[in-house]
Amino acid sequence: MTADLLLGLQWGDEGKGKIVDVLTSKYDIIARFQGGPNAGHTLEFDGIKHVLRTIPSGIFHKTAVNVIGNGVVIDPVVFQKEIEGLAKFNLDLKGKLIISRKAHLILPTHRLLDAASEASKGKAKIGSTLKGIGPTYMDKTGRNGIRVGDIELEDFKERYRSLANKHEEMIAFYNVDIQYNLDEMEKEFFEAIEELKKIDFIDSEEYINQAQRAGKLILCEGAQGSLLDVDFGTYPFVTSSNTTAAGACTGLGIAPNKIKDVYGIFKAYVTRVGSGPFPTELFDEDGETMARVGNEYGSVTGRKRRCGWLDLVALKYAVQINGVTQLMMMKGDVLSGFPTLKICTQYNYKGKAISHFPYNIETENVTPIYTELKGWEADLTGMTTYDELPKELKEYIEFIEKEIEVPIKIVSVGPDRKQTILK
Repeated sequence: MTADLLLGLQWGDEGKGKIVDVLTSKYDIIARFQGGPNAGHTLEFDGIKHVLRTIPSGIFHKTAVNVIGNGVVIDPVVFQKEIEGLAKFNLDLKGKLIISRKAHLILPTHRLLDAASEASKGKAKIGSTLKGIGPTYMDKTGRNGIRVGDIELEDFKERYRSLANKHEEMIAFYNVDIQYNLDEMEKEFFEAIEELKKIDFIDSEEYINQAQRAGKLILCEGAQGSLLDVDFGTYPFVTSSNTTAAGACTGLGIAPNKIKDVYGIFKAYVTRVGSGPFPTELFDEDGETMARVGNEYGSVTGRKRRCGWLDLVALKYAVQINGVTQLMMMKGDVLSGFPTLKICTQYNYKGKAISHFPYNIETENVTPIYTELKGWEADLTGMTTYDELPKELKEYIEFIEKEIEVPIKIVSVGPDRKQTILK
């Protein structure tokens, strides 16, 4: 049997959590394959808004098993708070949630290292969320990291102490003024470790492969977006993991030939949080309207998102490197009321029109070339079928499909799981 994969095609915040929630009833297992607790997946139903950070987005469905894969980095303190926040919903977390022993742990000193590193960069900072994710992945690739499976070892605290001491030496090296009480942070950390131990730890690659052999249907869930991929994103303004389809293979232990459908999620426009190039970014009233109507603020960080017109050069690139088989367009309702819509179809790159995503998309090199389409006035939020959608929105969708050469199968017209139109 094969597994399906769902991931974001822009700079994150595309609405992956909602779509996983919508699709979950089709799957036996939802498996998160990378990223850390800076990636908030927002789900909304029954009038309640839920923000998940580490736990997969299938946790609210009664039958799905949720796997936190080896490619994820876990902050036990954040995880404990997430569990506490879910307590009132009477979910069977013990029976529905399992964690890979190979997933790495974010230590308190990882968060401090993140803050010290970012502070030392001054104006050159990359816009880190300061959750300790970058330093944790650095320890992983540097072969210094502590993993979930280490919690089960007798010398776990000694391993912790050795790495934390090394981190403190590195923090001192940065020579920046950050205030912290490590004793308090460690007390909170080890209390959270005890809560983490209440969840079953598994050899997730074996679990996933056995599930495939048994005919279980698996949906692999990514965090962030393809343009934040550490290899293929807008480096260095990227995250520290592989957010693209390849990350599902390394983050869960799934062979490439076992992946079937790749669902690509994108907004009807584009947003970006933090620093980094953004060719179609708007600095006018249109951008402010998108941010206000779309409630474009980070679900975890609260940071305001930068907004801009849809960029098909970047979208084609993301579709290509991920092998996307189906597209899902989010927040179509946010564009209601714009008399004219713009879509970037090419870049003017150093005086030459190009259709591919180049190595450098900084503003001194790239200017977007736009195609204009007529907008629509209708309120989409109460519509339930594709036929109800205004003609101009259908033309917008058809234009994207023709350019990208991949069908758009879902159109989201609001945050609630019911506000989802199948095409």
